[in-house]
Amino acid sequence: MKKFLLTTVAFVALGATGSALAADLPARTTYTKAPAYVAPLYNWTGFYIGGHIGGAFNGDSNFGGLTTGNNSNGRFLGGLQAGYDYQFAPNWVLGIEGQYSWLANNNNSVIFPGGFAYTNDQRGLGSVTGRIGYTWGPALLYVKGGYAYSDNNESVTLAAAPAAFAFSGGHSNGYTVGAGLEYMFAQNWSAKIEYQYYDFGTSSFTAPAALAPFGSFRTDDHVVKAGLNYRFNLGGPVVAKY
Repeated sequence: MKKFLLTTVAFVALGATGSALAADLPARTTYTKAPAYVAPLYNWTGFYIGGHIGGAFNGDSNFGGLTTGNNSNGRFLGGLQAGYDYQFAPNWVLGIEGQYSWLANNNNSVIFPGGFAYTNDQRGLGSVTGRIGYTWGPALLYVKGGYAYSDNNESVTLAAAPAAFAFSGGHSNGYTVGAGLEYMFAQNWSAKIEYQYYDFGTSSFTAPAALAPFGSFRTDDHVVKAGLNYRFNLGGPVVAKY
């Protein structure tokens, strides 16, 4: 009986000691699963401003065979643009853009029989266009179109003396269409390359009367340019939700 009691007391003592030691151990750390990686989507929504450089090429234009321009003669251009884009659906981008390009002097002229000379120094090209594009990641492929303006400095001379002149239709206002690829290489910066066609219609002389029989000429331009934009993104990058 003594041995039984001693054994029981020993087991109770050991149990109490184990409970005390367990109470002194630190609480077990709980681990939570790391959140899944969320890939950022580029946000094209917002205003932007930028600049561009490139080349302009005149379309073929003539008065009854007297050439006034040829698309093999390229001219340097440089200019500015500003606009606003809105991204929706979620890979489509709708926007509006205004731009102006200064052109290097070309002194485009033609000498008519009888001593008359016509000169058109096209100083610049402007446009206000809408555009729509499809974006995947940092790239945006788009088309554009809208109003175009040609800044013309024209003159007619007879034996080197200025002469009054008039046209049947203006060739400063027209339309433009184009396409391009833009790439967002940083949150607020994008670069683009773009082709744009400008058409200002056909015109013919109504004065002086001696030039009327030579018919009409066409004013159009093909432009290729590279540009850089700074974007005032609204709210930073869009985040994909899972």
